[in-house]
Amino acid sequence: MGENTAAFRRIGFHPRVLQGVGTPDPSTTLLGRPVPIPLVLAPTGFTRIADPQGELAVARAAARADLPYSLSTMGTRSIEEVAAASGDGRRWFQVYVWRDRGLMKEMIERAAAGGYEALIVTVDTAMLGKRERDVRRGFSLPPKIGLDTLLQGALHPGWTWRFVRAEPVRFANVAGRGDVGDGSTAVALADYINTQFDPSLSWADIEWMRSIWDGPIVLKGIQTVADAQLAVQHAIEGIALSNHGGRQLDGAPSPISLVAPVVDAVGDAIEVYCDGGVRRGSDIVKAVALGARACMIGRAYLYALAAGGERGVDHVLRLFDADVRRTMALIGATDVAALGRELVSV
Repeated sequence: MGENTAAFRRIGFHPRVLQGVGTPDPSTTLLGRPVPIPLVLAPTGFTRIADPQGELAVARAAARADLPYSLSTMGTRSIEEVAAASGDGRRWFQVYVWRDRGLMKEMIERAAAGGYEALIVTVDTAMLGKRERDVRRGFSLPPKIGLDTLLQGALHPGWTWRFVRAEPVRFANVAGRGDVGDGSTAVALADYINTQFDPSLSWADIEWMRSIWDGPIVLKGIQTVADAQLAVQHAIEGIALSNHGGRQLDGAPSPISLVAPVVDAVGDAIEVYCDGGVRRGSDIVKAVALGARACMIGRAYLYALAAGGERGVDHVLRLFDADVRRTMALIGATDVAALGRELVSV
């Protein structure tokens, strides 16, 4: 996790001056549709532990910013609830390859019916990593209450009051199915997921998903040039270079370090997104200059949601937008086409 952000900090700029930039234009296209800046809101599970509105608040904020929002399979608001909340906003749906293929097929069909335009398949979780911080914090659903939790709750009474008055946090997309029951049992996160993740995950599963999904597919968790090239061979529309926020495998490469070699290998045959360590608009500019089509953020909007609710997400998206434009002006880039590797140092 630390290396994800440190790798961005090691990249500097080579600013050009007297370029007559005027007002920079950071707009681009993702999966054939325009976006104002090269940014996607990544899928994050259990969003209601940050704010009672959870995924609904984030989806509404993303729609207002004209940015794609990705709903996680492990979301705490359902596919249908998010579709209703986001209106005409762009929605992508993330799936894991679970043992219960029937449940997977059902969720994918629900996403199609709900107007989700792309399917994000997370491919770096054939098995759950040893997430020691989760174990240390007692991370489960519902959240366990300890002394540190009570202290934090006392220091943030407004947040605590909203949380205790809200309905129980639950796995909204799988409620009423299998071992999850009503989706609100206090089953440990690792215990539940380990029963569903399938270590036999292979390219054949991606082909199966293609047979039941008509839209674009994005593979999230690509970490080598070789797998990026295989994604091109399998006619995948997009790949997210990602190490799951540094939570799956110690020693995995930082996503930003992969951008240039992957883009050199695949060219324009597939859209390449950088997912992990993105904290500022200048990080987005660095990734695009190295060849990425866009970046994805998770922690940034979760922290904003916890701190300020839906308005917090609006605020952080405005910060990213302003920082992208400011950085482009300061390095002499009029638009994304002008963002090349000559503007960054690696």
